[in-house]
Amino acid sequence: MLMNLFGTEIFGFFLLLQEAAASPTSSADHFTLTEMVKNMGAVAISVVIVLLIMSVYSIAIMVERYLTYSAAKKQSREFAPRVAQALKNDRIEEAINISDKHRKSHLAMVVSSGLQEFRAHGDTTDISGDEIEASKRALQRAIAIKTAEFKRGLSGLATIGSTAPFVGLFGTVFGIINAFRGMKDAESAGIAAVAGGISEALFTTALGLLVAVPAVWLFNYFTGKVDGFVVEMDNSASELVDYFIKNRTKQLKA
Repeated sequence: MLMNLFGTEIFGFFLLLQEAAASPTSSADHFTLTEMVKNMGAVAISVVIVLLIMSVYSIAIMVERYLTYSAAKKQSREFAPRVAQALKNDRIEEAINISDKHRKSHLAMVVSSGLQEFRAHGDTTDISGDEIEASKRALQRAIAIKTAEFKRGLSGLATIGSTAPFVGLFGTVFGIINAFRGMKDAESAGIAAVAGGISEALFTTALGLLVAVPAVWLFNYFTGKVDGFVVEMDNSASELVDYFIKNRTKQLKA
């Protein structure tokens, strides 16, 4: 039903453009940005305001997420070799202190949660299977929490990317309706009669696409980033569990 309505309105819209192009009246002045804004009705202005709000919100999310992901990646690169060296020498307290100094790193959060759970059982020289399982659960909880933090705001980008074109289409429909109404009131099909409606339709459609396209691009890009971070956290958690198991094996052999 929506596609049929859209097709009908677009067909009528192109008929208006064809008739306007055949008019001897110069139409250049009617389609400047200033004239488009001046000729907008209340509905078109409301649509533009909504789209601008959506645009500002999506830009804010884009900037905030980019800074968050960049900081996490940078600190994780610094954190990984330092904590690996500390664990290699069985210095758990030092590894926890290193993690606390890299609070923006997703790897630091995961490793710190596992080590703190491991340390909470007291004597780290006598590791049991239950303690290792408890540390695994702590690692899983940390990964789930950090993944949710990384995904914060992305649903907003997805919503804007999927709905902005329809908000623009809403303005397009009203613009075409206004064009037909102007043609009826003027009892002619000249450009002067339909210029206001056509300008509304053009402007709101273009603005809707302008808001939606970057939101969709950045949503896909950030989703890929989050997936990469989740893989890194899973690998770090697996390596930490292997470290616990190796220590337990050493104790059993001793």
